[in-house]
Amino acid sequence: MDNSSPGPVLTLLPEVEARALLAGRELSLRVLRPPYPALGLGVLRVLRVSERGERTEIVAGYEGYERLGEPKR
Repeated sequence: MDNSSPGPVLTLLPEVEARALLAGRELSLRVLRPPYPALGLGVLRVLRVSERGERTEIVAGYEGYERLGEPKR
C-alpha cells in the first residue's frame, strides 16, 4: 500500500493509529532520526508507507528532536 492507492491515507497519522489500521499485515517499521544523538519529541508520525514484498513498510519520524550533549571533537 502506498499513499496513492485506494484505502486509508496514513501519511501524518500517529504511528500507533496506522499500525491499528494495518492490523493483520506483516509490518516493518523504520524510524528516521537525525545524524546526531537526540530524543524524539511529540508524536511519532507516519511519513511513508510502501509495500516491500510480503511486508508493508512504515517510515515514521517524530514531530521534533532535542539534541543530546555536545558533539565530540
